[in-house]
Amino acid sequence: MRILVLGGTQFLGRALARLAVAQGHDVTCAARGVSGAAPAEARFVPVDRDDPDGLAPLAGESFDAVVDVTRQVSHARHALAALADKVGHWSFVSTISVYADNTTPGQNAADAPVLAPAPPDVDGPVGPDHRWYGECKVSIERLVRERLGEDGAFICRAGLIVGAEDPSDRFPYWVRRLAAGGEVLAPGRPTDRVQFVDVADLAAWLLHAGSTGLAGTYDGTGPAMSRADLLAGVAAGLGVADPALTWVDQDFLLARDVREWSGERALPLWVRLPEWGGLMDRDARPALDAGLTVRPLSDTVRATRAWMAAEPAAVRQGGLDPADEAAVLAEWQAVRDG
Repeated sequence: MRILVLGGTQFLGRALARLAVAQGHDVTCAARGVSGAAPAEARFVPVDRDDPDGLAPLAGESFDAVVDVTRQVSHARHALAALADKVGHWSFVSTISVYADNTTPGQNAADAPVLAPAPPDVDGPVGPDHRWYGECKVSIERLVRERLGEDGAFICRAGLIVGAEDPSDRFPYWVRRLAAGGEVLAPGRPTDRVQFVDVADLAAWLLHAGSTGLAGTYDGTGPAMSRADLLAGVAAGLGVADPALTWVDQDFLLARDVREWSGERALPLWVRLPEWGGLMDRDARPALDAGLTVRPLSDTVRATRAWMAAEPAAVRQGGLDPADEAAVLAEWQAVRDG
């Protein structure tokens, strides 16, 4: 296939381009090129998607498949205007952040309500908390459907993406923490649910969609697992036997300003319950039935660790500082012993 990746210079886009090249496809990556480099074997075309005519360097070309990962509404609008008539298959990578109900477990793309689209004066996420991110993705989904029809494109609502080159510190935190050993603060309950997808598996599914003409809207995420299984699986992938996990009540953590999800003083992949009980417990069966394959957790751990070792400066150091973790664990032990 002739594949156009609108992006292709970081994380999912680069993983997709790299895999497509490895499979023998003719790959073009179109991006500004300021956030990273496209794979050496792919053709790189510099474009400025802020410019309505920014895709002019691709004029006269056609592609069997295009994959767009944008979060900017105008970028999607410009791309559809310039390319929709020249592409055999269109994939848009959306997000599970489009959903309006993050409380209810077991939902899927067929029946879950979504947010309202972004206001007309909002073109993309704003600020460090990425306000309007989900709403902008809703707006782009609508543009794609309006231009290509309800079943004319593959809309992949990606879950939490993990693996090599992960620009966040959500999954890498647990790889680093369990590799360090000692008493590990495990948030919440062992049975709490966690859900994610390996970047390489998501890239493979996007290529599968392009080659088979898969259309419709799906959640791009693997099956949910318990937090106990996640931490045990990470430890096993690292070759760590019997990690010393201490489970700490969520209200105790929140009262001590231990934060959720990601960032400074946070325990990644942890969210309060029941308010966020549906965020990492979606029904993955439609995606699995439609060709998404999921590698063993140990493979994801090893790939992440290898990248962290090779590119230490690229890993964002978030999460809970070791001294803070030790202090919280000491307080928890005092409360339990008291």
